[in-house]
Amino acid sequence: MTRHDALLVDLDGTVYAGPDAIPGAVEALEAARKRGLTVSYVTNNASRAPGEVSEHLARLGLTLTEQDVVTSAQAGAAVLARQVESGATVLVVGTEALADEIRGVGLVPVRTADQDPVAVVQGHSPDTGWRDLAEAGLVLGRESIWVACNVDPTLPSDRGLLPGNGSMVAALRSASRREPQVAGKPAAPLLRQAVERVGATTPLVIGDRLDTDIAGGHAIEAETLLVLTGVSTPADVLTAIADQRPTYLAADLAALENLDAARVDGDQSWHVDVDGTTLHLSATDNAPDDATDRPAQLAALRALCHAWWSTAATGDPTVRPGDRTAEAVVTALALPRAGSG
Repeated sequence: MTRHDALLVDLDGTVYAGPDAIPGAVEALEAARKRGLTVSYVTNNASRAPGEVSEHLARLGLTLTEQDVVTSAQAGAAVLARQVESGATVLVVGTEALADEIRGVGLVPVRTADQDPVAVVQGHSPDTGWRDLAEAGLVLGRESIWVACNVDPTLPSDRGLLPGNGSMVAALRSASRREPQVAGKPAAPLLRQAVERVGATTPLVIGDRLDTDIAGGHAIEAETLLVLTGVSTPADVLTAIADQRPTYLAADLAALENLDAARVDGDQSWHVDVDGTTLHLSATDNAPDDATDRPAQLAALRALCHAWWSTAATGDPTVRPGDRTAEAVVTALALPRAGSG
């Protein structure tokens, strides 16, 4: 951890799922803070104000202030403020928390196209409906500016994956045949705002999604840690494209205690041969006898990723286990199998 001066931590699927903390997350982040690391919470979810988010995190047991929370609503407002004149009207598709951020940068939030907005800003709200999208569609038909706070297609919850802001953005994209500017991850504005706020020079971006958190880290040229507590799966990691590949891979935030052990690299417990798009995985004499051991499984996954990512091969990789231990690991991780179709 001495290589990093700040942790930029995602929330949904990384720190909590719904109202409850993911097991071990609070303890790991508090330990990191006590070791002197700056911890910032950087969320693509634009539905809540920073104060509301910080109160939620404090109830879970985290030590923080409102300034430690950076939301995509703040980033979206900042993106708009650089492009339109102060006092301009902006149609808000989202919560009052997003409207407040628009007011905070000197713009006027409105809810209907009849109020002559010069731009649309769109963030997640569980109450967004057809009428809201219809008003936004009318404004977009005038070639107005369109900023999406984020484009996550799903939102992790304690009940499972729910439609995210990106699904609502997709509806407007289809209707307007336009593309929004994106403020949140994987675009750089949100993470850059977080970096500037704490004055970090070597941040570590942490999250549960390859397509937002890890890609966002690549966008600001920062190292990244993917935790498997939310959206992305082991199979997703293995098949990830270059700009979505994490520096570190772990089951959860407990990896912060020994980050080097989570680096995506070769492992003495596992041997991987690459033959085209087939990865032959076999256990070495150093492999644990118990293939149900989660650390052993993730060590195998890191070894597979390292071997595949080190090649120039194209296509979708599959794994062929070479022994019973490897067979059990491939099954537990639900990895794509060679010859499985």
